[in-house]
Amino acid sequence: MVPVETPTFEPSAPEPAARASAQSLWSRVEALLPDVQKPARYVGGEEGARSPVHGEGRVAWLLCYPDTYEIGLPNQGLQILYELLNDRDDALAERSYAPWVDMESAMRADGVPLFSVENHLPARAFDVLAFNVSAELVYTNVLNMIDLAGLPVRSSSRDPGDPLVVAGGHCVFNPEPLADFVDAFVVGEGEEVVGEVNELLAAHLPTRSASDREDLLHALARIPGVYVPSLFLPCYEDGRLVALEPLPGVPAVVEKRTVADLGQWPYPRRQLVPITEVVHDRLNVEVFRGCTRGCRFCQAGMITRPVRERPADQVRTMVEEGLCRTGYEEVALTSLSTADYSGIEQLVRDVIGDPRHEGRVSVSLPSLRVDAFTVGTAAEIQRVRRTGLTFAPEGGTWRMRKVINKLISEEDLYSAVDAAFSQGWRRVKLYFLIGLPTERDEDVIAIAELGARCVEIGRRYHRAVTVVASVGGFVPKPQTPFQWASQDTAEELCRKIALIRGAARGVRGLTIRWHDPEASVAEGIASRGDRRVGAVVERVWRAGGTFQEWSEQFDLGLWDDALAAEGLTLGDVVHRSRDRDECLPWGHISAGLHPDFLWGDWLEALEGGAVEDCRWTPCYDCGACTGFGLEHVVASPRPPAGGSQGTGQDLEHGGRVPVHLVGARR
Repeated sequence: MVPVETPTFEPSAPEPAARASAQSLWSRVEALLPDVQKPARYVGGEEGARSPVHGEGRVAWLLCYPDTYEIGLPNQGLQILYELLNDRDDALAERSYAPWVDMESAMRADGVPLFSVENHLPARAFDVLAFNVSAELVYTNVLNMIDLAGLPVRSSSRDPGDPLVVAGGHCVFNPEPLADFVDAFVVGEGEEVVGEVNELLAAHLPTRSASDREDLLHALARIPGVYVPSLFLPCYEDGRLVALEPLPGVPAVVEKRTVADLGQWPYPRRQLVPITEVVHDRLNVEVFRGCTRGCRFCQAGMITRPVRERPADQVRTMVEEGLCRTGYEEVALTSLSTADYSGIEQLVRDVIGDPRHEGRVSVSLPSLRVDAFTVGTAAEIQRVRRTGLTFAPEGGTWRMRKVINKLISEEDLYSAVDAAFSQGWRRVKLYFLIGLPTERDEDVIAIAELGARCVEIGRRYHRAVTVVASVGGFVPKPQTPFQWASQDTAEELCRKIALIRGAARGVRGLTIRWHDPEASVAEGIASRGDRRVGAVVERVWRAGGTFQEWSEQFDLGLWDDALAAEGLTLGDVVHRSRDRDECLPWGHISAGLHPDFLWGDWLEALEGGAVEDCRWTPCYDCGACTGFGLEHVVASPRPPAGGSQGTGQDLEHGGRVPVHLVGARR
């Protein structure tokens, strides 16, 4: 194991009253800014930002995003919690983002700890450091920010007066690689549970004794959706995890939190407007959560069930108020598959045609289903300006798409591409995965063939078109039917990329791009590992491996060396399949899906079977609704284009068959 080292910053743990009177670090921070890239990352003061006043009786939260400002600021989850906490009388929240390597170096050299961007207070002036972890390769940044805060990176070494370190986000559906560093994880959606956690902290934090901290951790573990890793003990035999045992009185399974009615949570009401360029720099309005298309590789679709659509009138209100407040001229209607919103065409028409901003505001749908994209939708989107279009067929052949349950035929894809090009688009991006279970070389080569055919369609309308086929390596994610699958090696992924490039050679207008296969392998380590991988993450961090999401910073060699130092191999963690009875590192975390459902879907995938969207077909008893007393909530009783109500797709021939035949498998 990695020895615990002395943190960089060791200020004495302040008492609650001292926390409230902590001095701003602004003058010291400002002195560093002339010598770093993008100093605007660190100054705050955005439209929509708060200036909270610290004081007794208020739990102080530092919401931490473990990536740069331009990546973290648009994050909707962080912005929602920021508003909810600051609207409470017993809480306040400020923000912190990972300093880029130049700023980190300057901070360490000058002894400046991690700080908030609102009041530029040191991280130790807060009661809670709350991390949003939405990508596995930011784990080393989490450790780096904890260290910059002046805390021991391992939770077992912290003092009673140290801030509590918590984490949430999609990645915590396998929390074990971060279990040694995080005091508590919040699993699922945070709108309701953050208030429950805050009330508990408000009652416990004033005492700050060692025994009270233990009592606090046990009390947190009793809140539904909260996982306290120190209260679970891993057991290993012959180098394999065989059990994760809870201490007495601790629930053995942590169930995710789910907001039943999205309409009750119209947040963020005051979206932050950045003072420098950021990704997704536009008004973002969430139209629904959850996805029941059942893509077997998609962790987000599995863990966010059931579908809950926001009422259309509320969406229109949020768009109008947001545009007036922010001054944006582009609005993104966000979800996992926005074209599946049951009233999407009318909604887009209403937003673009609103006389208060007609001809000025454009709409983008960042998540598009090929079979739910119509000429009508395309025509509405491009009325003001043509925003980017990305479709995700994922697999190169119909056989492969049945395996992954991405039920998109070639005709669906060509129809969507034709609709786009016919309405004036000249560039379309397609996204594919390689390394999928049962994949054959012909499935891989077919990716280039699909791209070439799309170029041909575009040339019916324009002399010069561009089709970009972007290829990523498949990572078998926890809480999905593919969680038992093995993952391709980097060498095998490179071989398959070469096949695609060779098949695309000479096709004018077709561009092949790909995600670094080595980064996919590292992602597999971080997403599929048990608690022992935490020591690997720590070694990578101590070797300088921060910002592993960034190509210029990523280094698989650091991960290889760390695995070897901990007595692990890529074969142990990544490149092997799992058995049905194997203890999975995330088995004690429930996304609401029955294990039998996931295993049955995995077996069906291996047989090439597929199922349709359960919003419009009979229930498959996955557990996401029935286990929580919830149900799908849609804004319109009519399915969107591409939905199925009363009929289902013939999974063998692409025709139409009665829906009861599709649902008869369970």
